[in-house]
Amino acid sequence: MLNDRLLVALDGDSAERRSSAGIVIPATAVVGKRLTWGSVMAAGQHVRQVEVGDKVLFDAEERAEVELEGSTYLLLREKDVHAVAEPRGAGQGTGLYL
Repeated sequence: MLNDRLLVALDGDSAERRSSAGIVIPATAVVGKRLTWGSVMAAGQHVRQVEVGDKVLFDAEERAEVELEGSTYLLLREKDVHAVAEPRGAGQGTGLYL
């Protein structure tokens, strides 16, 4: 990766989701502007606030897709990332916090 670029793999739950009533909502359904979670697979040398392995929140519409070895990834700039999830420390339960 060069400069401030990130290679991101989409999380499996971003494809389709279920409503609270159990109705399956396909990934193609548009419901306003929805942000997406993904995992950083690689980062350029000028990326300062994101590390490989971090879970990031970004706008799925502002992306470029690339296929590597049969898997599809997204190519983002660091400035396009809205948040980085931080797991709780050991012994404090589970969950992600911004």
